[in-house]
Amino acid sequence: MSEGRIAAADAAERYIRFWETLSPESLSQLSEVAGPDIHFSDPFNDVSGLAGFQAVFEDMFQRVTKPRFQVTAHATNGDLCFLRWVFTFQRGGREWRIQGVSEVRFDTSGRAIEHIDHWDAAGQLYERLPVLGAVLRRLRRRLSA
Repeated sequence: MSEGRIAAADAAERYIRFWETLSPESLSQLSEVAGPDIHFSDPFNDVSGLAGFQAVFEDMFQRVTKPRFQVTAHATNGDLCFLRWVFTFQRGGREWRIQGVSEVRFDTSGRAIEHIDHWDAAGQLYERLPVLGAVLRRLRRRLSA
C-alpha cells in the first residue's frame, strides 16, 4: 500500500461505526467518512455530492423516529466494501425493519465516494401499506404461481 493510502478494511470499520452511531448531531461529521462528490443511490434517492447525501438523512430524521442502522456483516475487496445491514425505525405507531446490502467504494484517503443501497422496497415497505400492500401481495402471489 502506498504512503497516505488508507486500507479499505480500515475505512470500512470507520464507515460502519459512523452509520451505527448516526444521530442528528453526528450527521454534521459526514464529511469525515464521505467525499465531497459522493454518489448515493437507493430505491428512493439518487444524489451526487455531500450536501445531497446529507439531505437524504436529514429528511430521514424528520420523517421517522428512532432510526438505527446495524451492520451485520461486511467484506472488502480492493477499494470496495459490501455491507449487510438492518435498518429499524418507528413511524405511524409501528416499528419497521428493512434489510439490505450496500456497495461502498472508497478513495485513497478512506472516504466513501460511492454508496449504493440494494433492498426490496416492494416486499419490505410497500406490501405493508394498507391498500397498496394488498394489491402488491396479490400480484406477487399471481406471479409466483
